[in-house]
Amino acid sequence: MLTCEICGEELVLEEDMKTHLLLSHLENDMGCPLCSLSRVSYDELHFHINTAHKEKQDHDGAEGRGGHSLVRPSSMPIPTTTTTIVDSHCKQAIGLSRSEGSEGGVANGNRFDTIGGGVSLRTSNSTLVSKELMTVTPTPPGYTAFSGGESSGGRAVAIVGPTSSVSTGFLISAQDSSRPTSRHCHAEESLGVGSAEHTKVKQKRFSSPLKEKQFPCPMCALVCTDAFILQEHVELHLLEESTVEEAVLGATSSTEAASPSSSNSSGGKSYECPMCSVVCGDCYSLQEHVEVHLDYGTATSAVSPGSDLRLARGLQEEEKERRKEQEAKREAEEFKKLQRQFGVDGRGGYRRQMERTMEKAVSRGVMVPADFHNKRAEMMEALASGVDDGRTRTQGVLGALYVYYQREARDCVHVWLSAETDHYCSSEGDKGWGCGYRNFQMLLSSLQRMEPYTTCLSVPSIPQVQVLIEGAWREGLDPQGATHFNQRLQGTRAWIGATEIYALCTSLRVSARVLDFHQPTGPGDTHPRIFDWVKQYFSQTATRGARLPPRVVQTTQPPLYLQHQGHSRSIVGVEQKKNGSLCLLLLDPGCSPGDVRKLLSQDGSTVTTAVRRMRKFPGNLKHRQYQVVAVEGVLSPEEKRTRILNSRTLQAERIP
Repeated sequence: MLTCEICGEELVLEEDMKTHLLLSHLENDMGCPLCSLSRVSYDELHFHINTAHKEKQDHDGAEGRGGHSLVRPSSMPIPTTTTTIVDSHCKQAIGLSRSEGSEGGVANGNRFDTIGGGVSLRTSNSTLVSKELMTVTPTPPGYTAFSGGESSGGRAVAIVGPTSSVSTGFLISAQDSSRPTSRHCHAEESLGVGSAEHTKVKQKRFSSPLKEKQFPCPMCALVCTDAFILQEHVELHLLEESTVEEAVLGATSSTEAASPSSSNSSGGKSYECPMCSVVCGDCYSLQEHVEVHLDYGTATSAVSPGSDLRLARGLQEEEKERRKEQEAKREAEEFKKLQRQFGVDGRGGYRRQMERTMEKAVSRGVMVPADFHNKRAEMMEALASGVDDGRTRTQGVLGALYVYYQREARDCVHVWLSAETDHYCSSEGDKGWGCGYRNFQMLLSSLQRMEPYTTCLSVPSIPQVQVLIEGAWREGLDPQGATHFNQRLQGTRAWIGATEIYALCTSLRVSARVLDFHQPTGPGDTHPRIFDWVKQYFSQTATRGARLPPRVVQTTQPPLYLQHQGHSRSIVGVEQKKNGSLCLLLLDPGCSPGDVRKLLSQDGSTVTTAVRRMRKFPGNLKHRQYQVVAVEGVLSPEEKRTRILNSRTLQAERIP
């Protein structure tokens, strides 16, 4: 069993060992001193230099023959060296077999092979070493090349280049090795690796520099061709740094404070502490220093709350206050919108709105100043009397409807109409908010024509209706509603609804009830229960004592007050179609007097168009909630007092 003395590999046959030495240790062991080609045999390197660097070789050959050594002048800078791991054990064998054909000088057993200015030292008398680090350096400008060696028994010395940057941990002393020249190296001579045939085969590869993988040291300029050697080299660097770190950690704080000047003067990298002004020489010292800061801060915060905690709490309190302010501001804006929507924002009531409307008409040229003063005087007179001036009233509407259904609308099986009712529409003084007051005027105009209600007042003006509602609140009716309006309606544009109509009727000793259809009861968010209840309300008196009720009936029932979100109207009749569906007839305060007076026309098509606007089918009433106020008679004084007491918690009849 044969063992390789270089790498320790064991082989059986001597031929295998020769092949191993050739392929593993000889063929790729030398490097070109003029370019990056490395790990090649002697003949390959010689061929490469003769082809790729011929001019350089001729120039160096003209300067001197024989053994060459380079001397660097003291004034020249140190050139960068290219380091290559060389197997000295086998290079000696190659040198001994090839030194005769080279142009190097021989003196006292010392052999030199000079290739293009690079120097390779071969000493036949020296002891062989398994591996050593050699530095091959191209001849830099300013170097002096001379030939020679010692004449009397001394060894020739070749200055290859600066090697101060190479770690001594990779150099193995030749004097410490006592191994003889290996027989495998002599076997390499017989292989003839520098033969012409072998050279021709690889001529193309070595005609240009070859770039093989190298391992540069990340901490210095050394370049290794073996990863394990690089690892040992880096470990030496780390060992040296750990020694320096121990010295830095043992220094006092004054030494750390003085370190920036020395660090900057030496040109080394410094690390400044992010928490104070101390500058450290390396990252490990900086890490230890910052950890001391953090440990001190933790210990301090354990004793008493730190400034960061107080700052966080302060920011949290500020955020809460800011949110409260924003919430209060938003609520105030929403409240102002509601006040403006319901007419309690202090912009004035009926009188002020009427005056502003007439002023705008004068400014636009629609009204002359004389007409403005005349109408203003009439308005003031009507307000003083408390009775509506009748400018927006339309009479005879129900009589015209009765005549129309007698002649037209043959698709209706039954039609029930309320008692005679006048239509009151909104004017310039109450446009946008007076629908509830106008519907009460319609209801009161119908009650005045009935015997039980003749004691009721004449139809009041809108400001007078506001006065009557405030009087009902003072009697104790609907205290919750009074609180909602702050006990005041006069001089405002406040909307009123079903509860205010109920309180006003009760104050006038008129029996009324409020029905709340609080949710849809049909498909598509419709309210068929309203239609059924209205039909029962109008038909209950018309069918008494009659075997077969007539197709069109005008009852003695007063109209119904219908309230929903944002608007109110009056129900004055109901139709029943042949298919059984129902349709309500509504008088809307929003309709102008001209549109309502079309019902009084003698033209059938005009009347039909006006009636079509009054019809409301279930698909037309899709608000979520509707409230209906129905009048049922007159109250006695005792009943009135009872209702006043019950109105403290006023509740409507919920259907369903």
